Amino acid sequence: MAQVPTWLQFSEGFTDFVVLASGVVEIALGLGMLFLWKKKAMVGALLALFYVAIFPGNINQYVNHIDAFGLNTDNLRLIRLFIQPVLIFLALWSTGGWQQLKEWWQCLTKSKKA
Repeated sequence: MAQVPTWLQFSEGFTDFVVLASGVVEIALGLGMLFLWKKKAMVGALLALFYVAIFPGNINQYVNHIDAFGLNTDNLRLIRLFIQPVLIFLALWSTGGWQQLKEWWQCLTKSKKA
């Protein structure tokens, strides 16, 4: 619950849902990285997008001085903010996810022009 941004905590039930849903997505992406070799670029791109989606939770933890996951100082929480972009880069670089994101972007921009 420490990762759910305060602006997203509408109710205790919704916050629990966000925690559980993000956990399910995280497990699914981890399993995808292990077993979906033929789709590794897609899984890597999805993993990078997941890291982007949970970044506001890391910012929330830093801004609101929330202790969790061994991050009990502002310095540790700040370091984590700088590690997140590295994780995004590694997810894309190690899987070829860059190309997948480019393809998705091209599809999105073509459909907006049409």
